[in-house]
Amino acid sequence: MSNGTPITPRGLAKLHEQLQHLREVERPKNVRDIEEARAHGDLRENAESHAAKERQAMIAGTMQMLETSIATATVIDPKTLSGSRVVFGATVTVTDVDTEQEFVYQIVGDPEADLKQGLISISSPIARSLIGREAGDEIAATMPGGKRTFAIEKVEFK
Repeated sequence: MSNGTPITPRGLAKLHEQLQHLREVERPKNVRDIEEARAHGDLRENAESHAAKERQAMIAGTMQMLETSIATATVIDPKTLSGSRVVFGATVTVTDVDTEQEFVYQIVGDPEADLKQGLISISSPIARSLIGREAGDEIAATMPGGKRTFAIEKVEFK
């Protein structure tokens, strides 16, 4: 793997969509908001102008962050991977040893992580504990709620 930030093709597409939305929707709307605020007169005491300028800076910063993320991304397609060990892109089924509750997680890049969708960041505590392990192994992960033990049931690449 190169020095870039790992990301799945789906994650890269999401970054491109967010950047396009900012360029084509949010930035033009913000320009109109600034023009409208200017039309109201004295900009020093115009709350609309100040808010629009702050929004302009936020949009520019977010665009720069997205452009950097895209430029430094190393795209890894999980469908092209195989093996028995957990690596970036793997979909891992684990069972909490204490509660016997089953979870399915895919290990993805930081920008695409979404726990509600079962997408966990490669830099998260549980992903770091899973990397390099295989089905049948037990791992201990220090989570925000304390230390938990999981049994790895299955490792897939989809």
